[in-house]
Amino acid sequence: MYPPPAKVALSTASVYPESTATAFEVAARLGYDGVEVMVWTDPVSQDLQALRRLSDYHQVPVLAVHAPCLLITQRVWSTDPWVKLQRARAAAEELGASTVVVHPPFRWQRQYSRDFVEGIWRMANETDVRFAVENMYPWRYRDREMLAYAPEWDVTKDDYRHYTVDLSHTATARTDAMAMVSRMGDRLGHVHLADGRGSAKDEHLVPGRGTQPCAELLEHLARTRFDGHVVIEVNTRRAMSAAEREADLAEALAFTRLHLASAARLP
Repeated sequence: MYPPPAKVALSTASVYPESTATAFEVAARLGYDGVEVMVWTDPVSQDLQALRRLSDYHQVPVLAVHAPCLLITQRVWSTDPWVKLQRARAAAEELGASTVVVHPPFRWQRQYSRDFVEGIWRMANETDVRFAVENMYPWRYRDREMLAYAPEWDVTKDDYRHYTVDLSHTATARTDAMAMVSRMGDRLGHVHLADGRGSAKDEHLVPGRGTQPCAELLEHLARTRFDGHVVIEVNTRRAMSAAEREADLAEALAFTRLHLASAARLP
């Protein structure tokens, strides 16, 4: 008997501009194993009691919490980035999630970035929740490149207990995704599955619609008995209807389960 494939979760960001509540409903209807809550400007995403009620009502567990690290969430859960992470950890512990996803700091967050690696280790030592630091990318405008993240957008250059790999970000960074996964090794704790074509924009395409090795990564995860979660984090903003959005999310789920299961059956 082989262990079951990794659980497949839906990021609540995948239904934007619909709400966090809609994400729970969609995840339940399509058969996802759980959700990753993106904490952002939607008040429900910040409210632990509301999230627990949604989880209980739809029978969809919260498997991960994405800390509010985006530009648009600079004032969500405090303006102090360490307070944000403390609240994300408390949310994960309260909701039964195993992982907090965190981005490396922006370069202009100077004190935070200087203390980040050591601080993440300190917080990781205080809880059973994984702090999985996510790979990012350089920002580009025409032929110019700006390094927006510190210490590094390539988080494998720094020492963390757990990493998140995001394949839309590897596409935007124009870096080799499988080589990055190899560098992460057994510290790979979490996956954001999406696709991209190498655009300067972070595309978050449905897996299989870009150039990233989505199938290869899933098969690698199955063969290596990956014990984290695979989270579908795709952009459905251009969907013309709720039905079109759900069709994209159903396609992403089917793609993921297919490649996880097919490789898991191999000796």
